Amino acid sequence: MLKEGQEFNFTIKRGVSTEDTVSVNYDDFISDVEVGDILLVDGGMMSLAVKAKSADTVKCEVVDGGELKSRRHLNVRGKSATLPSITEKDWEDIKFGVENGVDFYAVSFVKDAKVIHELKDYLKGANADIHVIPKIESADSIPNLQSIIAASDGAMVARGDLGAELPIEDVPLLQAEIVQTCRSMEKPVIVATNMLESMINHPTPTRAEVSDIAIAVREGADAIMLSGETAHGKYPLKAVKVMHTVALRTESSLYNSTTSPGLIAPAQALYSEEFSPSQLSKMFGSHSTMMANTLRTPIIVFTQTGSMAVLLSHYRPSSTIFAFTNEERVKQRLALYQGVIPIHMQFSDDAEETFSRAISSLLKAQHVKKGDYVTLVQSGVTSIWRDESTHHIQVRKVQG
Repeated sequence: MLKEGQEFNFTIKRGVSTEDTVSVNYDDFISDVEVGDILLVDGGMMSLAVKAKSADTVKCEVVDGGELKSRRHLNVRGKSATLPSITEKDWEDIKFGVENGVDFYAVSFVKDAKVIHELKDYLKGANADIHVIPKIESADSIPNLQSIIAASDGAMVARGDLGAELPIEDVPLLQAEIVQTCRSMEKPVIVATNMLESMINHPTPTRAEVSDIAIAVREGADAIMLSGETAHGKYPLKAVKVMHTVALRTESSLYNSTTSPGLIAPAQALYSEEFSPSQLSKMFGSHSTMMANTLRTPIIVFTQTGSMAVLLSHYRPSSTIFAFTNEERVKQRLALYQGVIPIHMQFSDDAEETFSRAISSLLKAQHVKKGDYVTLVQSGVTSIWRDESTHHIQVRKVQG
């Protein structure tokens, strides 16, 4: 327990844990901090002022006390650490991920696009199909936001450390900016940390936390994420249920161009005489969404790469996108995208037979019922059954 006014030390010597000194697992910690700096523990739950430092120890005075636990984040207010975004231990973890076929890496404290390119080059060399999500959580990442997200496969708004390194009043504005940047680049965005912090110890959330979830959904986040609430909280399942119900309720009020114009991507029009495959895909994604919204039908899409399902998600149709894919890895990855329910299914050479099996599986899972209409999309950069030159949007009635 740290008490206000008490002296307390951090050392880079390993394995120290006494009444007044604990170890920090970062060797450049001494050179990163200066006398007068404020150290924030666990995103600011405790704070200490640096009073002096020696070759291996930083001596502090406790400003805001509390219970210090193991493996807590440590930040210097207003500064980013000089440690590399990918440490020696991270490379070991990355190799483990390649061997075990993980779907995503979330890279901590990304400061620029260089580290993303470095990791992607490594993955290419290892022939690993793994997507990279930078955690935007350091002051240094903000000036490089566009290039970091352009190089990546999405982004995570890691608000805990972001609010420790930057003024807390900037965090909501940065969250909106990061979400909007990802949306404009058609990349998924995750909003994370402190979303239901009080549920670590309490069975119900604060009303402000409920509003926080709703704001993230309204801004256009693809995913919202729990951290301590499920890692070491007392009510992990209740926290997930709260997040789920609040997100569902918020989404049900969203899809209206007058109430949330920023969420719905504008319809695409093509003006050139020569269309690239990606331009055509965008147009069909946009108009499929418009048709599904007008008719209030779910969308069924068949995809080998996931690209058409991603495009449809970008246009934010008001009902579900059922994305059938014959690639297990694509199915796993599509789960991150807003509005998409990915389903793994082998495709046959007969398009009609595949459509029929897909609709049967949706009937069985009670996603649709007999007599419903569905919008079926066959488009995208890679054609499956259709001719290269032909794109289909069909509306079909579900037969029992």
